Amino acid sequence: MSVTQSSQMVEQQFFKVIQDRRSVRYFNTEVSISREEMKEILQYATLAPSGANLQPWRFLVIDSQELKQKLLPIANNQQQVIEASAVIAVLGDLEGYTLAEKIYGMAVEAGYMPEEIATSFVQRYHRLFESLPPENVLQKVFIDSELVSMQLMLVARAKGYDTVPMGGFDQTKFVEAFKIPTRYVPVMLIAIGKGAKSGHRTVRLPIEGVAFFNELPKA
Repeated sequence: MSVTQSSQMVEQQFFKVIQDRRSVRYFNTEVSISREEMKEILQYATLAPSGANLQPWRFLVIDSQELKQKLLPIANNQQQVIEASAVIAVLGDLEGYTLAEKIYGMAVEAGYMPEEIATSFVQRYHRLFESLPPENVLQKVFIDSELVSMQLMLVARAKGYDTVPMGGFDQTKFVEAFKIPTRYVPVMLIAIGKGAKSGHRTVRLPIEGVAFFNELPKA
């Protein structure tokens, strides 16, 4: 097989994962995902980009049936909460920048950057985040957490699992029920498992209606 053929095969496999991903709301209750495999899915998901590589995402994996039942009314009684193998609560860490020294220290150990550059980055991002208004920090954390969420769903699909992202839940009750510290903000819930029914096929607007070059059309 030539390099070109190999590249085309990888491309086709990648596009198939994207095309096959559906928001699935009915799951096979007999299928469970081992914690080892769940960690692998999450590890690949964390290869998503983040501002300054600060990785402010955190995951609360709810795989206990008792806790899924507790979550059910908080998530507006969406049945996938108790049918899925697990529900992953994606949280944004508002104090994630405090791990900058650890992150950049790891980059130095890996030989990815000189120590003096790492030190300057740590100082810069501490000053930046400590000076930002809370709403700006929240926005940055949400953007990064949403990026990792999309990657998580694609990784799950590549491994043969199905997902559905859920924004319809009571964040205040969730924080209270699961004792979430104030440094963490709930971004979304993602049910994950093996679909019992295929997700609905949906349509997308034509690219000509959503993508423009150099300037937006006049309203």
